[in-house]
Amino acid sequence: MTRREPTVGDLSERALLTRILNVVGDASQADVGPGDDAAVITVPDGRVVLTTDTLVHGPDFRLAWSTGYDLGSKAAAVNLADVAAMGARPIALLVALALPDTLPVAFVDELARGLRAACDRLAPGCAIEGGDLTVSDTLTIAVTAAGVLDGAAPVLRSGARPGDTVAVAGELGAATRGLALLFDRFRTADGIPVEVDAGLLTEAERADLAAQLRPAPPIALGPVAARAGASALMDVSDGLLLDATRMADASGVTIALDGPLGDDALRGGEDHALLACFPTAAALPAGFLRIGAVAPRGEAAVTVAGAAPSGRSGWDPYRDWDTQRG
Repeated sequence: MTRREPTVGDLSERALLTRILNVVGDASQADVGPGDDAAVITVPDGRVVLTTDTLVHGPDFRLAWSTGYDLGSKAAAVNLADVAAMGARPIALLVALALPDTLPVAFVDELARGLRAACDRLAPGCAIEGGDLTVSDTLTIAVTAAGVLDGAAPVLRSGARPGDTVAVAGELGAATRGLALLFDRFRTADGIPVEVDAGLLTEAERADLAAQLRPAPPIALGPVAARAGASALMDVSDGLLLDATRMADASGVTIALDGPLGDDALRGGEDHALLACFPTAAALPAGFLRIGAVAPRGEAAVTVAGAAPSGRSGWDPYRDWDTQRG
């Protein structure tokens, strides 16, 4: 007789929390870490950078395509990128999980490992310091990230000025190519997601898929950009065109991107690259690539090779979700 794999519904909240803390709870650098009602963290210069992001089964991921490790890694990465995009150094994550009671416990173990591994790899010293557990028919992962500025000023998206150099750190376009692979090759005729067979992919395709499922943003380059004098900084999560438009509108300028830039780079999201502006007198830090310049505000918020782009600018979950889960 085959032994049934234990599910979330087989465990108490305390037992499930204990399993998670066995993976993520031993790296705490807080004064009070996981296990009490709240965390207590010493903040060197008295300021905390805070952000939150939620991944929901359906619009944000599909269980047929993502492992628990993938989801833990991605949930950490997207929040770490927002902290880095303020020029800050991530120090802590709070993780709230809404779990279906039918979800295998082994999946939750892997999710915890993914969270921990992403912190260790992308932001050494950052730890999971607490969170919450509840039950839901829809798997949801909500992460709050905290960072510190180490005495520097936060770098806002509103600081770009005419004459600044526009640069990017990290990949652009890979994650959207990975998403296209999933939608084109790993769904039934009815649009239902099916498990990925990596053996059907080329090495380049596997890299694109990894960029979608387990993004690895250049977190350390956020504080580097701040120290190098960046005037504006933000995370590219919804596509370069859309996010550059947000920066241009916040700053009251036009961002003139060089050409040619491929459609994947312009309109694809979820790479979580860092878009930055630097004064002309500032040397670009290693890891940043020039992709344009800031101009006085014109008719268009963003231009590409001198022309205003047309068509879809980037990802909008209210418009672009196909309503499938799987």
